[in-house]
Amino acid sequence: MVKPRTRREDRASIILDAAESLIRRSGTRTLTIDAVATEASLSKGGVLHHFASKDALISALAERKLKEIKEGIARHEVAQGAGPSALPLALIAHAREVYADEEGFPRALLLASAENPEAFAGFNAFLSERLAGLEKIERCPGIGAALVFSTLGLLITRTLGFHSMEGPQLERLFDGLEKVARSVTEGETPTTDTCGSD
Repeated sequence: MVKPRTRREDRASIILDAAESLIRRSGTRTLTIDAVATEASLSKGGVLHHFASKDALISALAERKLKEIKEGIARHEVAQGAGPSALPLALIAHAREVYADEEGFPRALLLASAENPEAFAGFNAFLSERLAGLEKIERCPGIGAALVFSTLGLLITRTLGFHSMEGPQLERLFDGLEKVARSVTEGETPTTDTCGSD
């Protein structure tokens, strides 16, 4: 059963929605406690009651967005079933889902979060746990992690504006990542050609 949200949680969510709306419109430079209060139709004190500073607000926004990403990956992992390809394929499926969504993780929030790395602690723990589990079962050590970080890199470089792949080119890239994930984790017997030699 889902626990009903408290008034405090609702108010915090309203504040985060207002801050995210401001960031989407104008970036983090214009993000102030006063601006968030105005956007949320609250007093400055009401915002400060929930978030003591702009950094705390940005950290909470990053944590909320990373939680959504974790939930999306986990949902796709369940759909993939058990096995060494589950994490790479889940991340690739989630990336396909959110890639075209400009609102998925605004550049300004990513850059602001980079100044506050503790905001990524929960996602780092999630990813580390998944990668450690993957390492124990994958047939070609390191390939699954390479696929995971390739997919994350694709999303981050798009968010930062380093590329704007679309259409057939993007689909070929996602298809290629999926093919590699399946071939080196499930389908082929590992050889020096597929796994490399030490």
